[in-house]
Amino acid sequence: QVQLVESGGGLVQPGGSLRLSCAPSGSIFSLNVMGWYRQAPGKQRDLVATITNGGSTNYTDSVKGRFAISRNTAKNTVYLQMDSLKPEDTAVYYCNALQLRGLSVHTYWGQGTQVTVSS
Repeated sequence: QVQLVESGGGLVQPGGSLRLSCAPSGSIFSLNVMGWYRQAPGKQRDLVATITNGGSTNYTDSVKGRFAISRNTAKNTVYLQMDSLKPEDTAVYYCNALQLRGLSVHTYWGQGTQVTVSS
């Protein structure tokens, strides 16, 4: 079964940058919406950013102006450029994708990648 695979997490100092990447583990038909969620310890998983296959983007307020989502539609890959990182950005970041199949929607998740912002 095809899964999403994230990479690019790690430890960074406040004010630093990281770039997350996500790609499917195998061949997969067009993904309509791709995005990133994050989950901090003891908290629920929250939306960070999404991008449609037409390029429309959406961000949660706390990352606007600091994070940028992009995708390679042909390769079904998605990226998250994170700049001016803050300690409160520390979380496990999950890649997400939605695929329309007729009248139904199929959801894919990655395993998550840890991002730690600390001095």
